[in-house]
Amino acid sequence: MTKLAVSACLLGRPCRYDGGSKAHGAVQALAEREEALLLCPECLGGLKTPREPSEIVGGDGADVLAGRARVISRAGTDVTEAFIQGARVALAQCQKAGIEEAVLKARSPSCGSGSIYDGSFCGKTRPGWGVAAALLRENGIRVRSEED
Repeated sequence: MTKLAVSACLLGRPCRYDGGSKAHGAVQALAEREEALLLCPECLGGLKTPREPSEIVGGDGADVLAGRARVISRAGTDVTEAFIQGARVALAQCQKAGIEEAVLKARSPSCGSGSIYDGSFCGKTRPGWGVAAALLRENGIRVRSEED
Protein backbone atom coordinates (compact mmCIF):
# COMPACT_ATOMS: atom_id res chain seq x y z
CA MET A 1 0.00 0.00 0.00
CA THR A 2 1.24 3.50 -0.86
CA LYS A 3 2.24 5.47 2.22
CA LEU A 4 3.16 8.89 0.89
CA ALA A 5 1.91 11.28 -1.80
CA VAL A 6 4.58 13.45 -3.43
CA SER A 7 4.44 16.33 -5.91
CA ALA A 8 5.65 14.74 -9.15
CA CYS A 9 7.92 17.71 -9.92
CA LEU A 10 9.89 17.01 -6.72
CA LEU A 11 10.75 13.59 -8.11
CA GLY A 12 12.01 14.99 -11.41
CA ARG A 13 8.85 14.78 -13.53
CA PRO A 14 8.71 17.73 -15.97
CA CYS A 15 5.20 18.86 -15.06
CA ARG A 16 5.74 22.38 -13.69
CA TYR A 17 4.19 25.40 -15.41
CA ASP A 18 7.52 26.07 -17.16
CA GLY A 19 7.86 22.49 -18.38
CA GLY A 20 10.59 21.74 -15.87
CA SER A 21 10.87 19.93 -12.57
CA LYS A 22 12.23 20.74 -9.12
CA ALA A 23 13.88 17.44 -8.27
CA HIS A 24 14.74 17.42 -4.59
CA GLY A 25 17.31 14.93 -3.31
CA ALA A 26 15.90 14.48 0.19
CA VAL A 27 12.37 13.97 -1.15
CA GLN A 28 13.66 11.52 -3.76
CA ALA A 29 15.43 9.53 -1.02
CA LEU A 30 12.26 9.54 1.09
CA ALA A 31 10.18 8.35 -1.88
CA GLU A 32 12.63 5.49 -2.43
CA ARG A 33 12.16 4.33 1.18
CA GLU A 34 8.37 4.69 1.07
CA GLU A 35 5.99 3.62 -1.63
CA ALA A 36 5.11 7.00 -3.15
CA LEU A 37 2.08 8.16 -5.10
CA LEU A 38 3.18 10.86 -7.56
CA LEU A 39 0.75 13.74 -8.01
CA CYS A 40 0.56 16.88 -10.12
CA PRO A 41 -2.83 18.38 -9.29
CA GLU A 42 -2.53 20.96 -12.07
CA CYS A 43 -2.02 18.23 -14.68
CA LEU A 44 -4.75 16.13 -13.05
CA GLY A 45 -7.06 19.12 -13.54
CA GLY A 46 -6.37 19.15 -17.27
CA LEU A 47 -3.80 21.93 -17.52
CA LYS A 48 -1.05 21.52 -20.13
CA THR A 49 2.69 21.55 -19.58
CA PRO A 50 4.10 24.11 -20.13
CA ARG A 51 1.43 26.63 -19.13
CA GLU A 52 1.17 30.20 -17.90
CA PRO A 53 2.08 30.51 -14.23
CA SER A 54 -0.93 31.00 -11.97
CA GLU A 55 -1.47 32.47 -8.53
CA ILE A 56 -4.38 32.62 -6.10
CA VAL A 57 -6.09 36.01 -5.92
CA GLY A 58 -8.30 36.97 -2.99
CA GLY A 59 -7.27 34.35 -0.44
CA ASP A 60 -5.71 30.91 -0.36
CA GLY A 61 -6.67 27.40 -1.43
CA ALA A 62 -9.31 27.04 1.29
CA ASP A 63 -10.89 30.26 0.02
CA VAL A 64 -10.80 28.95 -3.56
CA LEU A 65 -12.59 25.77 -2.46
CA ALA A 66 -15.19 27.89 -0.65
CA GLY A 67 -15.74 30.13 -3.69
CA ARG A 68 -14.20 33.24 -2.08
CA ALA A 69 -11.00 33.39 -4.19
CA ARG A 70 -9.90 32.55 -7.73
CA VAL A 71 -6.82 31.12 -9.42
CA ILE A 72 -5.70 33.40 -12.23
CA SER A 73 -2.92 32.90 -14.78
CA ARG A 74 -0.37 35.64 -15.42
CA ALA A 75 -2.20 36.29 -18.73
CA GLY A 76 -5.43 36.89 -16.78
CA THR A 77 -7.19 33.60 -17.54
CA ASP A 78 -9.33 32.21 -14.74
CA VAL A 79 -8.13 28.62 -14.18
CA THR A 80 -9.94 28.08 -10.88
CA GLU A 81 -12.02 25.14 -12.05
CA ALA A 82 -8.97 23.23 -13.33
CA PHE A 83 -7.26 23.72 -9.95
CA ILE A 84 -10.34 22.54 -8.06
CA GLN A 85 -10.77 19.53 -10.35
CA GLY A 86 -7.09 18.60 -9.99
CA ALA A 87 -7.36 18.86 -6.20
CA ARG A 88 -10.40 16.58 -6.20
CA VAL A 89 -8.68 13.97 -8.36
CA ALA A 90 -5.56 14.13 -6.16
CA LEU A 91 -7.70 13.64 -3.05
CA ALA A 92 -9.50 10.68 -4.61
CA GLN A 93 -6.19 9.05 -5.54
CA CYS A 94 -4.84 9.62 -2.03
CA GLN A 95 -7.97 8.20 -0.42
CA LYS A 96 -7.92 5.14 -2.69
CA ALA A 97 -4.25 4.52 -1.80
CA GLY A 98 -4.74 5.07 1.94
CA ILE A 99 -2.40 8.08 2.01
CA GLU A 100 -1.99 9.80 5.36
CA GLU A 101 0.84 12.21 4.48
CA ALA A 102 1.88 14.28 1.48
CA VAL A 103 5.09 16.14 0.59
CA LEU A 104 4.11 18.89 -1.82
CA LYS A 105 5.91 21.70 -3.67
CA ALA A 106 6.37 24.80 -1.55
CA ARG A 107 4.56 28.01 -2.52
CA SER A 108 2.66 26.41 -5.43
CA PRO A 109 -0.94 27.55 -5.99
CA SER A 110 -1.86 23.85 -5.93
CA CYS A 111 0.60 22.34 -3.49
CA GLY A 112 1.84 25.19 -1.29
CA SER A 113 1.80 24.37 2.41
CA GLY A 114 1.72 27.30 4.78
CA SER A 115 3.04 29.82 2.24
CA ILE A 116 1.91 30.68 -1.30
CA TYR A 117 2.64 33.42 -3.80
CA ASP A 118 0.51 36.49 -3.12
CA GLY A 119 -1.28 36.85 -6.49
CA SER A 120 0.81 39.78 -7.74
CA PHE A 121 3.24 37.70 -9.89
CA CYS A 122 6.09 39.63 -8.24
CA GLY A 123 7.63 36.70 -6.35
CA LYS A 124 6.16 37.81 -3.01
CA THR A 125 4.67 35.22 -0.68
CA ARG A 126 2.08 35.27 2.06
CA PRO A 127 0.71 32.73 4.53
CA GLY A 128 -1.71 30.24 3.03
CA TRP A 129 -2.27 26.88 1.37
CA GLY A 130 -2.54 25.84 -2.24
CA VAL A 131 -5.84 24.43 -3.50
CA ALA A 132 -4.86 20.74 -3.43
CA ALA A 133 -2.96 21.12 -0.16
CA ALA A 134 -6.01 22.72 1.45
CA LEU A 135 -8.34 19.96 0.23
CA LEU A 136 -6.01 17.20 1.41
CA ARG A 137 -5.71 18.87 4.82
CA GLU A 138 -9.49 19.28 5.07
CA ASN A 139 -9.72 15.53 4.58
CA GLY A 140 -7.21 14.55 7.26
CA ILE A 141 -4.05 14.16 5.20
CA ARG A 142 -0.93 15.70 6.75
CA VAL A 143 0.70 18.09 4.26
CA ARG A 144 4.25 19.39 4.35
CA SER A 145 6.65 20.83 1.80
CA GLU A 146 10.09 19.76 0.62
CA GLU A 147 11.42 22.52 2.87
CA ASP A 148 10.02 20.93 6.07
